[in-house]
Amino acid sequence: MERAILHCDLNNFFYSVESQDHPELRGKAVAVCGSVEDRHGIVLAKSEEAKKYGIKTAQTVWQAKRQCPNLVICEPHYERYVYFSRLVRSIYGEYTDQVEPFGMDEAWLDVTGSRRLFGTGEEIGEKLRRQVREETGLTISVGVSFNKPFAKLGSDLKKPDGLTVIERTDFKEKIWPLSCSQMIGIGPATARRLAGGGIFTLGDLANASPDFLRRLLGKCGGQLWQTANGRDASPVRREGEEEPVKSVGNSMTGGADLTDDQAVFSMFLLLCENVSRRLRERGLLAGAVAVYIRDDMLTTVGHQAKLAAPTRNALELARAAMQLFSQRWHWGKGRTVRSVGIRGYDLVEDGAVWQLSFFQEIVREERLERLAKDADRLRARYGREALVRASLLGRSGCSPTPSVLQREGTLR
Repeated sequence: MERAILHCDLNNFFYSVESQDHPELRGKAVAVCGSVEDRHGIVLAKSEEAKKYGIKTAQTVWQAKRQCPNLVICEPHYERYVYFSRLVRSIYGEYTDQVEPFGMDEAWLDVTGSRRLFGTGEEIGEKLRRQVREETGLTISVGVSFNKPFAKLGSDLKKPDGLTVIERTDFKEKIWPLSCSQMIGIGPATARRLAGGGIFTLGDLANASPDFLRRLLGKCGGQLWQTANGRDASPVRREGEEEPVKSVGNSMTGGADLTDDQAVFSMFLLLCENVSRRLRERGLLAGAVAVYIRDDMLTTVGHQAKLAAPTRNALELARAAMQLFSQRWHWGKGRTVRSVGIRGYDLVEDGAVWQLSFFQEIVREERLERLAKDADRLRARYGREALVRASLLGRSGCSPTPSVLQREGTLR
């Protein structure tokens, strides 16, 4: 039986909620923005009227105001967004128990087994659009297809409040002419590498040699080829069913731009304390690390590398992150670092077997592991600030503040 997968995307979610609570915002150029004081002053969401001025998500507030001097700035109210997100998901749950959230405002639904009750995937999509609008005042765009990536692509094609069906019989005509960057899993860096190989559209990607794509992008290249050819069979998880953790990460924007290696290392160490703790909670060790660096011009770059041996020691993770940073970052005149992030991946479970290094100090590592567990217990009882590394004293003011685009403490 052909699957029926829906992707539902709440339109201009944050702005839509704000306009529900504040009707005077309707019809105006509005941007919901993070706090400028906390250095998260970027556009999180915008109204359709603001889009006409070219305002984009993740722009700084000053850039947005320059493009639209009359722009109305609205601060976010996350508790309201959580309320409406749960309300909409409860509506999805009336049609299927296979509801997989993708952020706060998006979700995949597998309605394959619901068609005898509620009609075709397209009919269910229309019912959902109508019910969400009537019960919440919000609108959703819906993509209907036979797999998750194409359903996601469909929901992006008609916004706001649209519905697109992509079937196995016509997906080549509908999606192959589209730019590669429109498909999930292809970010700006991957799109540039594909363009360097002469691949610009999803049709180009689908008709390229899988071996060529693997040479160009590694393992990811073969996966993207499968997706572009409609061969993705990833399931939609049931509500409450957790995806296996593939990585553990943390990121932070400092209270002030970082201007030297010592400040960057302190930031990495502060982040790695959190990553290390969460790895211990899950009985995991990281076999590799990736770092993300955003400069004062909001340009973000990422680098990654294997570790000599799996670890979850905060100091070792921070040293590995700093080595990656030092190898690839050059302090130019006036160049500063706005935020950094680290992610441990290639995870292995406690007790797993791996090749030891002659340079490992096993006894020392075991003592450090016991010490870290004792520190976890103290912090759990007396608070996170009860025990702080001496090297971080005076620098803990760079505490992370969650935002939508910069999610601290991510699990993937």
